[in-house]
Amino acid sequence: MEWYLTEATEYITLNAIDNEDYLDADDTTKTRLLNVSERTLKRVFKGYDIPDEATFLFAAHLGALFNDTTIMAQRGIASFNVSGIGFTFKDWAKKELDELVPQEVADIIAEANPDKGGNSRVKAWVL
Repeated sequence: MEWYLTEATEYITLNAIDNEDYLDADDTTKTRLLNVSERTLKRVFKGYDIPDEATFLFAAHLGALFNDTTIMAQRGIASFNVSGIGFTFKDWAKKELDELVPQEVADIIAEANPDKGGNSRVKAWVL
């Protein structure tokens, strides 16, 4: 899919609380986040219509989870130090993409698909 980055960025600016990592990203990274977001949501919600708004919010969420610091937790690193500043991650920080879908995104998809009766596969996986 070809993304209209201006539209996605505007929506994320106005609707996502944790949006700095997405907004600071270059266009290639923004496109990658949107592609992964859409692909993951289509897999988790197979057969559901996925509104752009859900894809946008999940892309911003992924941007925060896979930024320069937190990517270490996703790769399974427990702790590291940089110039005397230490970071320690919980052992539960590493998760599959399917587990990272926030409840808000699941709710948007459920609202767009009232004939499906919701999706019990996605629980409140809010970090």
